[in-house]
Amino acid sequence: MKIPNGYEVIQLFESFSPKYLAEEGDPIGLQVGTLSKKISKVHVALDVTEEVVDEAITNGADMILAHHPLIFRPLKKIDFSHPHGRVIEKLIKHDITLYAAHTNLDVAEGGVNDMLAAALGLQELTLLSPTYREGLKKLAVYVPKEAEEKVREALARAGAGNLGHYSHCSFSAEGIGRFKPDEQANPHIGTEGELEMVEEVKVEVVVPGPLASKAVRAMLTAHPYEEVAYDLYTLDNQGVKELGLGRVGVLPETVTLGEFAEQVKRAFEVSTVRVTGDLTAAIKKVAVLGGTGDKFVRTAQFKGADVFVTGDIYYHTAVDFKQEGMNIIDPGHNVEKIMKKGVASKMTELCEQAGFEVEWIPSVIDTDPFQVV
Repeated sequence: MKIPNGYEVIQLFESFSPKYLAEEGDPIGLQVGTLSKKISKVHVALDVTEEVVDEAITNGADMILAHHPLIFRPLKKIDFSHPHGRVIEKLIKHDITLYAAHTNLDVAEGGVNDMLAAALGLQELTLLSPTYREGLKKLAVYVPKEAEEKVREALARAGAGNLGHYSHCSFSAEGIGRFKPDEQANPHIGTEGELEMVEEVKVEVVVPGPLASKAVRAMLTAHPYEEVAYDLYTLDNQGVKELGLGRVGVLPETVTLGEFAEQVKRAFEVSTVRVTGDLTAAIKKVAVLGGTGDKFVRTAQFKGADVFVTGDIYYHTAVDFKQEGMNIIDPGHNVEKIMKKGVASKMTELCEQAGFEVEWIPSVIDTDPFQVV
């Protein structure tokens, strides 16, 4: 087991919650500190408050991985007498790196919205609001016949050639490759200054856009040639992988809205929820979205949900949709706290698989600003 640096830790985290899934303009990524240091303890938090930073200091954390960015808008000043400034001061003085994963963690497979759906026991999940559809690229490379199998296997290990439920998909066509090495070349085949003709195979594979660079590196490593001829281009057809905000699923059995509201309270560990609708209404299909879901109520209704579970519902939104018969349960924005244990558990598993010695510590500080009195 090794103690990784920050870049290695974040690369592992972004293997399931990559930056490209984030909404445009979302201030994710490194916010304070550096990734160029060893990381042995990571504190996982929903919000970055002074109390949370004090907790991380007490636990000896090298990094805080937070869902809600501390720096959401450009700062005009950092005043250490102001609570926001004190947080930054403490992070710097105690050499704690701060990294934020916001909407990319919402959208990711196994991210916040999947955690919420799992806590509610939802089955047959679909997306509430798709935001990302994976693009595809075609990689074509020319290899000598004796190296074809080695190159194709390297591409498959890098994730190229996966189509639906099929892996190792590729196409090969034989032909003649021509080249003339100059005096500075060190050819695998051929002689300096002489035109060489070699029986080669053109290997073509489809690769998801995010994996294209990895596939090219794997191919170049496996290829015997000093200079490799290959083409990489974007396809108009799109991949089958689609991701987005929110989830829609069904309950194992039908319950009333009142019964389901109690279930939501237990699942998300909240004492109260706000509910609109008839408490005796039958609930089977559920839409859920972490954070602020006010603008997605119509989408949940269009998806056929019997109830929409989300935070920060405006008064007039509730009035309008109650008249339309759309049930809403608002357990508050803070239920995204589910990500603390969820991310800590996921990253502990990934680090063990990678041979990284990193302790992941979920914050126990309650950062919900609201009290019910």
